[in-house]
Amino acid sequence: MMKTVVATAVLGLMTSAAYAGTGHSNKIHNPYSPAYGHTYRHGAVPTRETWGQMRRFEDTHASATTAATGTKTLSYGGGVDGIGVTSGTPKVYLVVYGSQWGSAGTDANGNMTLSGDSLGAVPYLESMFKGLGTGGELWSGVMTQYCDGSAVSSGATSCPSNANYIGYPTGGAFAGIWYDNSVSSPSNATAAQLAQEAIKAAAHFGNTTAASNRYVQYVILSPTGTHPDGFNTSGSGFCAWHDWNGDAGVSSSYGDIAFTNMPYVADMGTSCGQGFVNGSSAGKLDGFSIVEGHEYAETVTDQNPAGGWTNHTGSSSNGQENGDECAWISSGQGASANVSMGNGSYAMQSTWSNDTNECDISHPIVTGSGSGGGGGGGGSGQLLSNTGFESGSAAPWSLSSGVLCSNSTCSGQSAHNGSWFAWLDGYGSSHTDTASQSVSIPSGNTSATLAFYLHIDTAETTSSTAYDTLKVQVLNSSGSVLATLHTYSNLNAASGYVQHSFDLSSYIGQTVTIKFTGTEDSSNQTSFVLDDITLNAQ
Repeated sequence: MMKTVVATAVLGLMTSAAYAGTGHSNKIHNPYSPAYGHTYRHGAVPTRETWGQMRRFEDTHASATTAATGTKTLSYGGGVDGIGVTSGTPKVYLVVYGSQWGSAGTDANGNMTLSGDSLGAVPYLESMFKGLGTGGELWSGVMTQYCDGSAVSSGATSCPSNANYIGYPTGGAFAGIWYDNSVSSPSNATAAQLAQEAIKAAAHFGNTTAASNRYVQYVILSPTGTHPDGFNTSGSGFCAWHDWNGDAGVSSSYGDIAFTNMPYVADMGTSCGQGFVNGSSAGKLDGFSIVEGHEYAETVTDQNPAGGWTNHTGSSSNGQENGDECAWISSGQGASANVSMGNGSYAMQSTWSNDTNECDISHPIVTGSGSGGGGGGGGSGQLLSNTGFESGSAAPWSLSSGVLCSNSTCSGQSAHNGSWFAWLDGYGSSHTDTASQSVSIPSGNTSATLAFYLHIDTAETTSSTAYDTLKVQVLNSSGSVLATLHTYSNLNAASGYVQHSFDLSSYIGQTVTIKFTGTEDSSNQTSFVLDDITLNAQ
């Protein structure tokens, strides 16, 4: 929800005339909202009981204001730090916060499991984010109508074609998962502590520049029995909310960091959506996908609250985001339902659509001609997909047979981050493995940097002869080698991962293929293990 400073408990409703004279109001007008008096709880998902109170208030005060547009219409807030929406391909990092989650493992689909997660919420959410943008799902299409950039005026209620549109998460929004069991999750984590954990996660994933965090959100998952920001305590009234580090009063050296406070919502049962779509037996995880889907949708449409798309109508819906306006609809237009994705179905809620003037659970994908529109391939930022192989499949990488590995399926090596990685060679016999991905580096950028983590171990004993090699190359669209950036060998073996980076600025404006080729001779294995491969353009 919108940023607000509320000094009293008296409700200050605005008439349309007052609204026209004062500009956009940032105040939450519904006193039953869990964000009323809590300025940082943007897009707070109310409990179902709290939502009922909010709706009754809306019905009672519906005639108190007359807005120039519909009472649910969203408008653009002008951006904060130049950021309004996720006008590129959205990427989601899951942060499993605190040692209370127990011991970690991996399921058959490569998703993280935890002994303290009796319902399996973590692998469920990981799978959901892997599924977004696959199987033709159009729930994500609703968000693609919103935009930011210099072409969009503050207060706009629709997007010009040359704006920077929210990207569709082709191939999945999931970018990685990290179990931070180095500390216990606080019993009642503050907004500042959650922001600090998100910044810590950014460093862990190697996202240490503003560009690498431009289209990214970090979901802070707190364990069962904890109360982040007072969740599941008297008077809290919410299931989750999102924010960014600056609004939480925490500085970042890595650019602005968008994060979500995602409690263990099953602790509140049906109040936070358990069984809302699929019933008490089959729907034990409904609340997790409904609530986190709500926050994901609001983060991509209002990444740095409240610079994105929010309600400025002056009505009782004032300050709400696209998910707030469609929460807990059980029947009729916009009702929560199972959304089919490439890897299964997940209970989701609808979100507000300006161009249809209703809550929609599906919508055609919208693209524009602006530099950051559509699928996000024309914005600066991180350009490669499935950078850590955490989707559990190769695409869009082209990998030799046996190269794709997880911590549970390939003994002897492990991921730099998450559970998945690429393992080239390591057979101790004549063998060649490859890993490659095609990428377009948009014109208009001034720099492009390829970075990756590489671990090399070997059974070779020589200190002078490179028997086994890994070539890092750039190829053109015809497959011809444009450059060999470096050749590593058994002589570069080390005990752990080492990060390497290369300047690719000379390829801006071109479509190229990044290719790794590992070649072993007839004896003594050398393993080349790759993870977290990124190409950042600015």
